[in-house]
Amino acid sequence: MKAVQFHEFGKNPADAVRVESSPVPKPGPDELLLRMHFAPINPADLNFIQGTYGVLPELPAVPGGEGYATVEDLGGNLEGRFAVGDRVIVLGRIGTWRQFVLAGADDVFRLPFEIEPQQAAMLGVNPATAWLMIEENGPWEPGDWLAQNAANSGVGRCVIQIARQKGLRTANLVRRESLVEELKAIGGDLVLLDREGVVEEIRQAVNPGAVKVALNAVGGDSALRLLGVLGSGGRHVTYGAMSGRSLKVPNGLLIFRELTLRGFWVSQWKKRKSTDEIAALYQELAKMVKEETLIQPVAAVYPIDEAREAVAHAAKDSRDGKILLSL
Repeated sequence: MKAVQFHEFGKNPADAVRVESSPVPKPGPDELLLRMHFAPINPADLNFIQGTYGVLPELPAVPGGEGYATVEDLGGNLEGRFAVGDRVIVLGRIGTWRQFVLAGADDVFRLPFEIEPQQAAMLGVNPATAWLMIEENGPWEPGDWLAQNAANSGVGRCVIQIARQKGLRTANLVRRESLVEELKAIGGDLVLLDREGVVEEIRQAVNPGAVKVALNAVGGDSALRLLGVLGSGGRHVTYGAMSGRSLKVPNGLLIFRELTLRGFWVSQWKKRKSTDEIAALYQELAKMVKEETLIQPVAAVYPIDEAREAVAHAAKDSRDGKILLSL
């Protein structure tokens, strides 16, 4: 089989990865052998290759923390729970950028019905992150507002669609004018350029103090602007740091508005939850994908032999949609 590997951490991920051959592994008694079909390239994967992710692998390593697969073979202890041909999504960072991979039962979610394979491949991380950041920062009332930066990102687009399904309204910050109408078309109530003065724009468009939660994927000045739009008692949730810059918080915002700052990482959430709770989340998300109320755009699909080109494309700022590897 073919696999995408890196042997050392690299500042430029496209230069660090290479496609190599290795034998197809055999599943142990408690393992599934998965035939991978599609795997997305997420910002976390690029950080993983750079050596800046929250968990560092032993080298050489295969990137990839999600994807769509079918069960090719399975160990005897899993017979009855799974069957050859089952459609699954991968939920763990087990290295999905390869044609076959071994997984444990807790590393996958068996899809309860057929959904489009490319959309299934992207179900594990971004939709779950969006759903949980909304769900865990309530309670909400219909018509409540949340704000976010990087609204055109994978998570950002999911936030817009999920919030709309829940009857919530979103104020969305983007860096390009061309994205404004595009995000309004998928349900963004307010879409503005992430620049100086945008705090006042949001305050003029939204009732004072109406923004309850702000979701930050950027850091730096953009994160500070999100703090500025929060109402008293609001929550500021950081789940990414695209700018690479820290957030400097004015003391007055914390004292006089009693704001709360917290972080979110879906991997930590999964560690705290039972198998049934995790399955219930993905059941709900899969239903939304099937009903086409949750769609993630795909910018390009690359065969595994063009992994370097795919990684280089995924690293571009101007990309509109996810880059997938076809395995």
